[in-house]
Amino acid sequence: MGATPEIAVIDDLINKRLDELLPQKLESLLQAREDSKTPSMAIIATRGTLDWAYPPFILGSTAAALGWDVSIFFTFYGLNLLKKDVSDLKVSPLGNPGMPMKMPFGPQWFKGINWNIPNLIQAGVPGFETVATALMQKTIANNGVATIEELRSLSQEADVKFIACQMTVELFGFSHDDFISGVDYAGAATFLPVAQTADVALFM
Repeated sequence: MGATPEIAVIDDLINKRLDELLPQKLESLLQAREDSKTPSMAIIATRGTLDWAYPPFILGSTAAALGWDVSIFFTFYGLNLLKKDVSDLKVSPLGNPGMPMKMPFGPQWFKGINWNIPNLIQAGVPGFETVATALMQKTIANNGVATIEELRSLSQEADVKFIACQMTVELFGFSHDDFISGVDYAGAATFLPVAQTADVALFM
């Protein structure tokens, strides 16, 4: 037995109203879910020089201070950033055209000069890397920038997760005793799902 015309009209009105309200309700629910979600960041650290040690720790500690979930995956030379002693980290301007040398001492006009040293000199002068490292360390100290150890500790205090690539640890012949405490050891298969769901994923 079919519905009466009055019931059919009421059903039609209800369906139209639902069609209007449901998308708004769903959008509101999705927005509320998005607003309540904790942002996340995944960083892959692959370089172990003094200058490249700063980006993962600065970004990681800053994001964690903002309430983000942060994981840093250290692999290959990036494992050097997890060593107990990082005082031997060096910086090499060789082959880095984006790094003009500036002197951290002397009068202001002298400190403002970009010393673009040719690669031939950088590669041929014994001890040039040591000099460049000393100049970088002096520049960092002069500007009151935190040390690698301090930034690393701040990151851990802010619950940044440090993950060392177990395969690379074994490849380079390291032992877990070579590294600071509070480090997890895992492979790429463990970290990739973290990176897949992260709001921000960075490779350094």
